[in-house]
Amino acid sequence: MNHCLAFVFQFKNNILAKNNNLMNTYEEKRSLLLEMIAFSTVDGQLHKREYEFLAIVANELNIGKTEFNDLFHQELPHIVIKSEFERFQQFYRLALLMHCDGILHPKEEASIQQIAINMGLNPLITKRVLVMMKKFQSPIIEADVLLQIFKEQYN
Repeated sequence: MNHCLAFVFQFKNNILAKNNNLMNTYEEKRSLLLEMIAFSTVDGQLHKREYEFLAIVANELNIGKTEFNDLFHQELPHIVIKSEFERFQQFYRLALLMHCDGILHPKEEASIQQIAINMGLNPLITKRVLVMMKKFQSPIIEADVLLQIFKEQYN
């Protein structure tokens, strides 16, 4: 199995990467995907693997292919994700997207750190997740490990 297919398989089986019906409205789902699309082009290009990854996320959010493709031509609205867990989950999706093309661009790293701060996430926790993702061959972190990291900030 090539790296991209393995990555997609792991993503689809990672409970924290998926929507899990946490988002209630169409606008929240659309906003999440628009944010991911904007982030995917921060390095100046959209790689095929990034597009494929975004298509999987769109499918998980029950957004059709035509509507998904139309999102690439729309501006990013600002909808605040209310739940801290949902913000952490979105941060993790963006981090996975950053790793999807196999190239860690400095603009992506700077951008994701700023996005995490703008989301109100603990910079030490998000940095820890990013370091873990770089450390291993696959950027996928087991859901129970991510949950533990998320919970640690409250201790």
